Amino acid sequence: MDKSNIPGSQSINVNVSESLYLALQKRCRESGETMDHLVQEALAKSLGVEHHTLYQISTSAALVQGVYQGCVNVGTIKTHGDFGLGTYDSLDGEGMMLDGHVYQALGDGSVIEPADSASAPFWVSAEFEADRSVTIDSVDSWEDLCSHIDSLRRSENLFTAIRIDGVFDEIHYRVACKSAPGTDLVTATSHQAEFKLNNIPGTLLGFWSPTYARTFNIPGYHLHLLSGDHLHGGHVLGIHAKNLKLQVMDANNLTMALPESPSFLKADLSGDPAAALEKAEGAQAK
Repeated sequence: MDKSNIPGSQSINVNVSESLYLALQKRCRESGETMDHLVQEALAKSLGVEHHTLYQISTSAALVQGVYQGCVNVGTIKTHGDFGLGTYDSLDGEGMMLDGHVYQALGDGSVIEPADSASAPFWVSAEFEADRSVTIDSVDSWEDLCSHIDSLRRSENLFTAIRIDGVFDEIHYRVACKSAPGTDLVTATSHQAEFKLNNIPGTLLGFWSPTYARTFNIPGYHLHLLSGDHLHGGHVLGIHAKNLKLQVMDANNLTMALPESPSFLKADLSGDPAAALEKAEGAQAK
């Protein structure tokens, strides 16, 4: 691809060995990433240049339509970062990836580490390297937490990866329950399990996505909890806490892998899913 006319980009011609070229082609086929992206990512790592990328599986619009069939396994997800969140086949719980380990919060409140063969219909992951960090003295609501994160975000047009560590005085969260294929997201999450914990050490992890991303990602803040003992976790709805360590990473690249399942290929994804996402996510989208 010639990027010579794209602001901030330069085009280079480089001769590579046939083995490298074949390896690049193979990775592109397996991951859905472009050759441009793979080469830039490799160069960035080699030269120590920040090049933060989000790897996403499927779209939020597909979830809204009830396309929950797993399309990428956990083992593959682990090759695209050490941090992230998502859900599992048939919307069976909430997914968290922290420090390279993947977890599954189930509807009964338990958390397991799923096998690499377990599959996900939607996931967003990254190699987390904080660009900025701060200590938050006090948080007395979800909205208050969002305002603190807002102060560290650089732009309304970049994605932001977020990690928050500390002891939560009170944390309110929910876990999606397994649903039949084709059940729309609002209906599927109308009977989700909700939990509250007090004085629990742990980590909140997730992303802020721009409004323009609403047809393929979840706009606004989307955070999951993983307790320090890895026994509790889920989608965060409310919070009270003190002395939290907040870290954010700007993400200026997005790679998306789309399913080729019959349900995805036949789904009508032309509508705006924003209202359904806001309702399904607990009306927390900002």
